[in-house]
Amino acid sequence: MLQEASDLRAEGDELHAFLAALDEVTWWQPTPFKGWTPFDVIVHLHFADRLAQLAVSDPDEFQRQLLARRVGRPPPPAQQRELLDTREPKVLLGQWRDCLHRLCDLLAPIEPETRIGWVGPSMGARTFATARLMEVWAHGQDVYDLLRRPRVHRDRIRAIAELGVRTFSFTFANRGLAPPGVKPYVRLTGPSGAVWEWNRADDSNRISGSAVEFCQVVTQGRNILDTKLKVVGNAASQWMSIAQCFAGAPSDPPRPGERVW
Repeated sequence: MLQEASDLRAEGDELHAFLAALDEVTWWQPTPFKGWTPFDVIVHLHFADRLAQLAVSDPDEFQRQLLARRVGRPPPPAQQRELLDTREPKVLLGQWRDCLHRLCDLLAPIEPETRIGWVGPSMGARTFATARLMEVWAHGQDVYDLLRRPRVHRDRIRAIAELGVRTFSFTFANRGLAPPGVKPYVRLTGPSGAVWEWNRADDSNRISGSAVEFCQVVTQGRNILDTKLKVVGNAASQWMSIAQCFAGAPSDPPRPGERVW
């Protein structure tokens, strides 16, 4: 059983329960992320999860559609809305949850290192599931930030933190920059109090503190200056100023103070 598939299902169920309680007005209010509304967030997640289902369930058809350019990175939500069969938020929310559950069912029995084709480079099943977990968690935060609601985090964000650590070199290469030669030591405290560590211990090149804040930085939900993370050394500082654990064109973090409440 792929643990990340179980974590993805649990994260999706928590977000579904949170969004199911939203009133009609809130569904159409802009979040701090690109002005997307909660409805846009679910549109984005739903289209990506449908695409992920195809990639897992029928790799050959996925590749045929990819070559024919019938699939690709999801367009902006404003364009995706035109392809929906509903504009009712609660209906779409249910469709997304059902789709996500089917995706988790498909992922659960797969060996962690099995390669799955995607719009960009192929990924191992564990990384593939983690990428979907990261998207659900990060975009869920957008809605929590809109409402300024406290959020209970779980240790399943460890997979997101690890994705953040593993995309150290990608962050720089994606911007045409040479990655620093030595990767920073990362020491984080998870929601349960567990301590997680990556790379060689180094007091002169390190990042330490809350795993939640680290995940918020690498998903660009927070500017590093708005966290209590301790960042030491040039390589660590450069990384945290532009960290990006998701694929696609280079994206900048929010400005200092922009997503603080």
